[in-house]
Amino acid sequence: MFKELRPAVVSFLLLTLLTGIAYPLLVTGISQLAMPGQANGSMIMKDGKPAGSELIGQSFSDPKYFWSRPSATGPMPNNAAASSGSNLGPTNPALMDAIKARIQALTDADPGNRQLVPVDLVTASASGLDPHISPAAAQYQLARVARVRNLNPEALQKLVAEHTEGRQFGILGEPRVNVLELNLALDAVIDTH
Repeated sequence: MFKELRPAVVSFLLLTLLTGIAYPLLVTGISQLAMPGQANGSMIMKDGKPAGSELIGQSFSDPKYFWSRPSATGPMPNNAAASSGSNLGPTNPALMDAIKARIQALTDADPGNRQLVPVDLVTASASGLDPHISPAAAQYQLARVARVRNLNPEALQKLVAEHTEGRQFGILGEPRVNVLELNLALDAVIDTH
């Protein structure tokens, strides 16, 4: 019996060594050399400390900041361990209730704003972790942020334009604004005044 068991055990140990240790170490080493920023989570640094990842959204609710797209994760927003969609269909009353509540929160934060609310400010993304908003969503919030921070709207418009990313390779996706990067840049402008 040991003769039959020995090759299985040796194969198991060899494959564990190759696929469980050697291969992950090789891939990790290559990624650290070829693209260390991405291999380490695409972290955004502030004062030498990680402020967040450029790939995972963060929740902002203070009116002095641009707000992110709503997150469908639980038990807290933008919980990467619970990434998933809301799974609420367009005829589900819970979806309409959530949208109405989000519109009300935007209206409460900026009662004078009569613009149409961009859809990405009231609906969650498929992953629930989207770090970007559309340029229209940034424009919708611009007057509120400028007023609360006592900033010139034209200067703030320039900051939004500087943080608007175009389509990938010029053709893929839509223009977008990374909310964390924009808010960090906004804080940096304030800190320099």
